[in-house]
Amino acid sequence: MHKLSESRVSLVAAIIAGAATLLFGCTLGPDYARPETEAPAAYKEAQGWKTAQPRETEPRGPWWSVFNDPQLDALLGQVEVSNQTIKAAEARVREARALTQQAQAAYFPIVTANASATRGGGRATIGGSNDVSGGGVGGAVRNSYNVSLDVNWEIDLWGRVRRTVEAGEATAQASVADLEAAKLSAQAQLAEDYFLLRAQDAEIRLLTETVDAYQKSLQLTRNQYAVGVAARADVAQAETQLKSTQAQALDAGVQRAQLEHAIAVLLGKAPANFSIAPEPVATTFPPIPLGLPSELLERRPDIAAAERRTAAANAQVGVAEAAFFPSLTLSATGGFQSSVLSQLFTLPSRYWSLGPALAATIFDAGLRRAQTAQAMATYDENVANYRQTVLAGFQEVEDNLAALRILEQEAAVQDEAVKSARESLTITLNQYRAGTANYLAVVVAQAVALSNQRTALTILGRRLTASVTLIKALGGGWDAAQLPPS
Repeated sequence: MHKLSESRVSLVAAIIAGAATLLFGCTLGPDYARPETEAPAAYKEAQGWKTAQPRETEPRGPWWSVFNDPQLDALLGQVEVSNQTIKAAEARVREARALTQQAQAAYFPIVTANASATRGGGRATIGGSNDVSGGGVGGAVRNSYNVSLDVNWEIDLWGRVRRTVEAGEATAQASVADLEAAKLSAQAQLAEDYFLLRAQDAEIRLLTETVDAYQKSLQLTRNQYAVGVAARADVAQAETQLKSTQAQALDAGVQRAQLEHAIAVLLGKAPANFSIAPEPVATTFPPIPLGLPSELLERRPDIAAAERRTAAANAQVGVAEAAFFPSLTLSATGGFQSSVLSQLFTLPSRYWSLGPALAATIFDAGLRRAQTAQAMATYDENVANYRQTVLAGFQEVEDNLAALRILEQEAAVQDEAVKSARESLTITLNQYRAGTANYLAVVVAQAVALSNQRTALTILGRRLTASVTLIKALGGGWDAAQLPPS
């Protein structure tokens, strides 16, 4: 027990606090700077791209509202509420924030309270024999009562705690960006599935109308066969074509059902409890503001998440380097101890102790050096991942710009092909009715017309999904400024 005067105790505490204050500003490890990346001045595939006018870039709600589809708006509004992948990402955000709070707790001392009461006895020797009785001369029974308060505080001399908190905050920010990336991914996937479903509706409608037309052609052929104008082979060809198209119409329902099921799962619903009624497919493509490639670093949540993980890895280097230096812990204990309960909280029963403890590792067989090397390698890995994520972002934008530009040209050519095929079919049918063409020519013309119309619908679906994918590649209107501050 130390029995110093109150003034001496205050002096010791002041000296320790002053020394801690002088050393508190030291933080080991490199200060973080965002890794450099090379961004092009403009997108290569943006030549001839229709730039959105200022009125078109004004905030009009979520990014999907540019398609002006009320049912799409209603579906995407449910994604954040019901999607289980997003809920898991939200839980990871809470986990990362809790870990940051755990790291911040190391800034403060740990205070523990203790209270105990014990009763014990020993053996005394009288006349060469052991007396083990519970009382009297042969057995001394003693009571002990203790109440104390302990304080332990490790001073953050080398910035280990500060770097740990810094890493935790960066990891929490990365988790928030991951959450936004999960939302954007789920929303974009649902929009793509929705437009593919609408394209499938159009194809099913086309096949149904074609089946009706083929039934009329079959009836015409049967009538001509009945009067001896057409051969039996013509009737068989008409029947074959009708049944084949009916089978195609049924097969188109498989993909539509699967797309509907995929949308249900994205909404967190069982497919059995969800359905979408057929409707016409959208044929308008909204202008999408591209911005500059350098802005992509702030507009994509996955890039922001990769950058924040790099910052966290950089802070961990400082944590590893701090392990090479000694740790300083301030400890204080105070309380009351007495063998008589009624005298426990009296002045003679009090006791206290106060003092610093300095600890350093002398030999660890290279453990700390290996841990530092690991931290630096992890940082280098995250830098490479960040730069690769940036490159992948540029690629996705370029890919979809090229897809939209080329598909627009392809759609124009395909529309001309559809027009020509329909005209050819009309001429061939008239020739067959007039008896100047055989039925095989009709079958060929009908197959060509149907194939070109289905190809046009496929291109339309690809253009719509490429529009969604481009918006996703541009970040969907998100910005890194939305990340919570440290």
